[in-house]
Amino acid sequence: MSFNLAAILRETAASFPDAPAYRAAGVTATYGELDEESGKFAAGLARSGLRPGQVVAVQLPNVPEFLTAYFGALKAGMTVLPMNPLLKAPEIEYQLADSGASIMLGFAGLHGDAVKACGLAGVPLYLIGEPAPGVAARPASELMASGPLTEPGGEIWPGNSDDTAVLIYTSGTTGKPKGAELTHFLLYMNCSVSGQLFGARPDDVTLAVLPFFHVFGLSSVINVSVRHGGCLSIVPRFEPGAVLAAIEADRCTVIAGVPTMLHALAQLDVSGRDLGALRVAVSGGASLPEDVMKTFEAKYGIEVLEGYGLSETGSTTSFNRPGDRRPLSVGKPIWGVQMRVADSDDRPLDAGPDHIGEILIRGHNVMKGYRNRPEATAAALKGGWLHTGDLGYVDSDGFYFIVDRTKDLVIRGGYNVYPREIEEVLYAHPGIREAAVIGKPDSRLGEEVVAVVVLEDGASLSAAEIISYCRDRLAAYKYPREVRFLPELPKGPSGKILKTELRGS
Repeated sequence: MSFNLAAILRETAASFPDAPAYRAAGVTATYGELDEESGKFAAGLARSGLRPGQVVAVQLPNVPEFLTAYFGALKAGMTVLPMNPLLKAPEIEYQLADSGASIMLGFAGLHGDAVKACGLAGVPLYLIGEPAPGVAARPASELMASGPLTEPGGEIWPGNSDDTAVLIYTSGTTGKPKGAELTHFLLYMNCSVSGQLFGARPDDVTLAVLPFFHVFGLSSVINVSVRHGGCLSIVPRFEPGAVLAAIEADRCTVIAGVPTMLHALAQLDVSGRDLGALRVAVSGGASLPEDVMKTFEAKYGIEVLEGYGLSETGSTTSFNRPGDRRPLSVGKPIWGVQMRVADSDDRPLDAGPDHIGEILIRGHNVMKGYRNRPEATAAALKGGWLHTGDLGYVDSDGFYFIVDRTKDLVIRGGYNVYPREIEEVLYAHPGIREAAVIGKPDSRLGEEVVAVVVLEDGASLSAAEIISYCRDRLAAYKYPREVRFLPELPKGPSGKILKTELRGS
């Protein structure tokens, strides 16, 4: 079947050419303008000698040019490789080489490591903004042709619905990062179905502060907004005060964020702010503590809908529906997607919290596989189901609950200890701002439970007090025996707490 994901922009621009596509730093661009600019970029890529199927690496922060490059590369039938702007030269070189990228688009203010990596990988580098004298890069303006694509296919290369549209590299916590291949059809279905679940509307203004290079920001923010004709309020980075100002100034109706973002926003003083346009918040990327959800909802007066997904599922797999949700649950599978809980032999488990197993997924949202990794692909998609590595259970009503990542499970004296359960207890303490629970090797028990906490400003708590607090609320084998204090927890670009760094500390 012939299909290109860039159709979501073309169709919206055809129907609402004068509607705002995004607002950024006080500047508004319409769908007609974004469609035209991305068409010029597509033509420029084609005229530079690139052909459909080749990989275009895009290493940009949340700036409007990301949208131009993203939709332009898709229109030209190419595969987009979104990359974290904070990657170092060896990491960039690895992804360029592993993906077989033909060109890289970077940002003039963040070009140092990109220049080194592109030089080593032999990939031409183009920068948004004028390259400084002596920098081995060319201005991205050279890739903007005077008109749209004129090659076969017209404005959008028709391609195939199963062609790889986006290549997302996984975090690499269990080895070298792998490129998950997400197809045009997969991403189209994901943004269409996900948007319908929370009632996406053409008059929505969605806070776009989640990193665009991350699958959550790309699929659940950019694609959903463009598919349903909404407007993006682009914020370059998460800084609570600036985000709150953007929500008020742009009259945002939808907040999309990870739990750490919602937690930070919940701490702000919103008195005197005009936030009446807000109607819903969407949380994903990590488990949402119930106390954080309640605090946020009480302050902003809107419902938080939690969902679940992975890079390998193009973002959304399950979601809580408005008026039909369960606290601590990631909801029910989205339309067209199946989930189940299985034991170590892939046998389905019964419903209930006593039947915890690995979450398996199949449906239109599952990746083609890992690029150039047939063995890893076969292992991940064994039996036709994506093996997520996440542990959870399903209740009798079909709501799924994620307990923890398989790699985060702590086995203490033969007992399974799920860090999220302990973290819920810690977050409910008024003196604790953030918390993460990890395991550390123990010669007698195999592993011991360790709590890493950040205290609220002005709070004074000892390790003994926190251990006592947990001991009163958790079974003897669960409560932490050690507490570590940090000024802040390490986080990835999407705001997810990095437990791998905590384990290494």
